[in-house]
Amino acid sequence: MKVVILCGGQGSRIRDVADIVPKPMLFIGNRPILWHIMKTYSHYGFNDFVLCLGYKGWEIKEFFLNYYARTSDITIGLNKDHAIEYHNTSDEAGWKVTLVDTGESSQTGSRVRLVADYLKDCDRFALTYGDGLADVNVKALVDQHIESGLKVTISGVHPSGRFGEIEFQNNIITEFNEKPNVGSGLINGGFMICEKDVIAKYFDQSKDEVLEKDVIPKIVKDEQVGIYEHSGFWQCMDTQREYLLLNKLWNEGKAPWKVWA
Repeated sequence: MKVVILCGGQGSRIRDVADIVPKPMLFIGNRPILWHIMKTYSHYGFNDFVLCLGYKGWEIKEFFLNYYARTSDITIGLNKDHAIEYHNTSDEAGWKVTLVDTGESSQTGSRVRLVADYLKDCDRFALTYGDGLADVNVKALVDQHIESGLKVTISGVHPSGRFGEIEFQNNIITEFNEKPNVGSGLINGGFMICEKDVIAKYFDQSKDEVLEKDVIPKIVKDEQVGIYEHSGFWQCMDTQREYLLLNKLWNEGKAPWKVWA
């Protein structure tokens, strides 16, 4: 199963700290938040990633092109061969990372549609955002999705009310409100599982669609979206306060999303 990560947004609400690099490249500790998200999936055995690039996407390409130079001790031979020796071992050696330019200003739904060619060899794919951390049990999420037989399963979490609220019954989502004025229920925490055929059936090829506003409600209408209730840690990084909070947790060794050894 491949993991699709939306990495193309401009991060306007966190522009004071994300003006130089795209938001997924903001560092938590000594690695970008994107790396932390990928480590979560890798912990559960999912190592094949498709990154939907957009705003300043080259910064993300550059990070992975020079991954070992940036994360390892190195010895460089200054002879004509210019041999480079990397000294550190890496748990990321098994990762496969496909970096796809999905447009500078494309909406989230269009970004997913534009990577469809890279998902042809899988029956389903994981989908998440490049700015949210959680201790979601991805294996349990996938197992529930497969057992349900539904087209999409969304992780529901319980944070503050500025996010879109989810109404559900018998683990099937009945209403998906992008951003209500008030609400006390679950919200979309990302960490979604989708059957591959949802792209052809529900994504409009002729429109620049928002995943949460234009696409998911169509699937909900067909009663094909399930909910995976996550009561553990979840935190997005939309503001400088949240950026500082995540770094504080990491630096103090109290990062709940660090499920890997």
